[in-house]
Amino acid sequence: MKKEEKILEKIRKNTVEIIPEEELIKKLNRGKPLRIKFGADPTAPDIHLGHVVILRKLKQFQELGHEILFIIGDFTAQIGDPSGKSETRKPVTKEKIIENTKTYADQIFKILDKSRTKLILNSQWFNHWSLEDMIKLSAHYTVAQMLARADFSKRYKQNTDITILEFIYPLLQGFDSVELKADVEIGGTDQKFNLLVGRELQRDFGQEPQIVITLPLLEGTDGVKKMSKSLNNYIGVTDSPQDMFGKIMSISDELMLKYYQLLTDISLGEVKGQHPRDAKRNLAKHIVAMFYDQNISSQSEKDFEKIFVSKEIPRDIEEIEIKEKTIWIIDMLLKANLVKSKNEAKRLIRQGGVKVNQKKIEDENLDLIMDKEYILQVGKRSFKKIVPL
Repeated sequence: MKKEEKILEKIRKNTVEIIPEEELIKKLNRGKPLRIKFGADPTAPDIHLGHVVILRKLKQFQELGHEILFIIGDFTAQIGDPSGKSETRKPVTKEKIIENTKTYADQIFKILDKSRTKLILNSQWFNHWSLEDMIKLSAHYTVAQMLARADFSKRYKQNTDITILEFIYPLLQGFDSVELKADVEIGGTDQKFNLLVGRELQRDFGQEPQIVITLPLLEGTDGVKKMSKSLNNYIGVTDSPQDMFGKIMSISDELMLKYYQLLTDISLGEVKGQHPRDAKRNLAKHIVAMFYDQNISSQSEKDFEKIFVSKEIPRDIEEIEIKEKTIWIIDMLLKANLVKSKNEAKRLIRQGGVKVNQKKIEDENLDLIMDKEYILQVGKRSFKKIVPL
């Protein structure tokens, strides 16, 4: 196999579409580094394994000598991408966007080579736009073209609200490609429409259109819907090793094969020869080691054994100091960062999902006297040691 064919085969791996492939071949044959664009809106602080599918493809392009343009949509996040949504998305506050943006760099460089990645905020150009600029951009697309998009078309037929703001989002994302003169843009299959808008806008602005590469969406731990923080079915790259290991062990055997395919370089032939439980353990160890190291990965397996097989409490639980003499169980859960709200804490207690010293808590009004240590547990995997100050 020729070198060019090997490169193309590597790029094709795990892709759904390359639009159009013949143009990509021409760009590659020029022998110049390509500008590979990927954009992410910081609507949540965590990057999860669904993002890692795309980060791995970006890493492949880096290894082939190309430049990665990682766009953080701090401006567009204030609008919200409606891709695949059945209703208008709620806007995210500017303060929350700034907070989330700060966490992205550390997370993406767990996969990407920092020296060959440009991290760019799209507020760098959009913050200077005038109303005239926005009106001129809007003239490049029609309402009919927007309604050709699957989620917009479905909502229109169902008489569900679609705001003009949502029509603007694909145009802004597309203009990012114009601003950056991107050669290639990569995204999930749910982003195909937006990526193609970028291709068309580049043509309108006299640029050579970008190649669009779409990748499969990764289902979350529920095995049904795409991985998403809002659906709470995600495995975050900053999850603790124990949580990461446990969440991977909870996925179905069928989904496990897709995780192997999209998140590792291990051949499915090797996996299919193993017992499903052993294969899943190996997957969990491999993914934990991707973000931590081999020793931590091995320890997370031992902790999993203690919790789920031997029903023991794991080693090295984070300690939370409490200065109060007595504390309401709900406040304790909040201070331990095991819940996001009092309502969530109450719901978990009603569902039997909270334990103190391995005993299930049924009274949401319980006060605990802080004259000793407590082991606080939420669900099967989350533990905190509560100690008096």
